[in-house]
Amino acid sequence: MKKITIVMLAVAMFLSIFAIGAQARTVSGSITINGSSALLPLMLQAKKEFTARNPRVKMAVSGTSSISGPQSVRRGVAQIGTCDWDASTNVPGFKKFDGLVANKVAAIPFATIVNSANPVNNLTQQQLIDIYTGKITNWSQVGGNDAPIVVVNRAFGSGTRVNYTAKALNGATIIRSGANYKEASSSGVMATTVRTTPNAIGYIDLVYVTSGMKALSFNGVAPTVANVINKSYPIWGYGYMMTKGQPTGATKAFIDFVQGKTFQNGAVKKMKFIPIGAIK
Repeated sequence: MKKITIVMLAVAMFLSIFAIGAQARTVSGSITINGSSALLPLMLQAKKEFTARNPRVKMAVSGTSSISGPQSVRRGVAQIGTCDWDASTNVPGFKKFDGLVANKVAAIPFATIVNSANPVNNLTQQQLIDIYTGKITNWSQVGGNDAPIVVVNRAFGSGTRVNYTAKALNGATIIRSGANYKEASSSGVMATTVRTTPNAIGYIDLVYVTSGMKALSFNGVAPTVANVINKSYPIWGYGYMMTKGQPTGATKAFIDFVQGKTFQNGAVKKMKFIPIGAIK
């Protein structure tokens, strides 16, 4: 009886390995991803894990701004366009892209950032609005040093900018001129600018907050994954993989992988993004 059981287990294991191997062999093709720089680190990790399981799939991943994602898909130069808003719907400043389908990736926490040497640790929503609209121009007005505030904004087309303007600034119009105004073309440029500019203020998704900068509390609430989930911190948004119609082939297999439990409970959590469905 024990021998039969052992044989049956061995056969089951062989069939399981065969099925996994067969699945890997059948997934092939090429996928080009372009769009959100906020989602770029997550997409690069997803590419690494997915192609390790599916070596016959060739992938190219890049990220500059959210608007470039759906634009690339519409032009046919990418199968997936990453975007920090659902580009199949209208959002302030951007019309929807007809024919595109939104595939949810994860929730993205965004944070206000300053240089690590800045003594300020918290700003209220009204203080942020006043800073970005030019009413507050010196750090001493919000409890900091006597120094001019260098406002760093993301360029037009940034999904981080769309989310931050709506949720941190309550839709206020940012003043985009002057000697103490800078624009960052991507999340990476934003991080570098704030890290190297002592009196700068900017905003970025949580995964990019590293040494040389610090994330400020908003109305006394720290920008953490836990505080987004418990709904005490409001500056966040969902990230999407936009496709032309319903995805098929290798593109569908990749999206299924990103949305699956293994990746959501693994890389998504480790990289300070929030799994789909974690926010009720």
